[in-house]
Amino acid sequence: MQLVIGNKNYSSWSLRPWLLLRHFGVDFTEVNESLRADGLSQRLNHYSPTNRVPVLIDGENSVWDSLAIAEYVNEQYLQGAGWPESPHLRAYARSLAAEMHSGFSALRNAMPMNIRATRRIVITPAVQRDLDRITHIFGEARLAHHANSPWLAGRFSFADCMYAPVTSRLTTYGVSLGSAADEYVKMIHDLPAMKCWIADAMQETDIVPEDEAGEDVE
Repeated sequence: MQLVIGNKNYSSWSLRPWLLLRHFGVDFTEVNESLRADGLSQRLNHYSPTNRVPVLIDGENSVWDSLAIAEYVNEQYLQGAGWPESPHLRAYARSLAAEMHSGFSALRNAMPMNIRATRRIVITPAVQRDLDRITHIFGEARLAHHANSPWLAGRFSFADCMYAPVTSRLTTYGVSLGSAADEYVKMIHDLPAMKCWIADAMQETDIVPEDEAGEDVE
């Protein structure tokens, strides 16, 4: 099985299924494609009709889009462990994942994932609204589901993978959301799989100018 991903420094969508596979110990091979602009569409078209990453290739099956990959992996390799066990928490976790999949555009546009950088940006009202929602998800809402495990929906699930790039963005741009939310950011960064991704990202040298937002902090 292969997972086609972009630069670990920049590719937030690639991180999500990669983290799921690595955290649960599913065996796979990485195929790395640079997100630099030259020939990007042609290079990615070899793997996906959308010309985007990530793409999971498992035998004759090709699965694109992070949520679709997560559902495929959950069914084929995790015996359902990629989502919470109870129907209530499973629905909640899927709702969180879908919310990230389709939302938070102001935050994502203003704060692109850039693991190697330490930057500052101007927080606009639209970005602040997204940050307020993230604060609630990472803090009050998470603690309300804290009975069995400290993750977003009880036990670790793909919902946590979906929000992992946000924790990276908060670190890059020096944004603190308060003690409960910051605790969650640290939990994600303490995951062995997340540490491995970050270490690999720090070794990359490609620069994607459109993802170099904000001002450097010395």
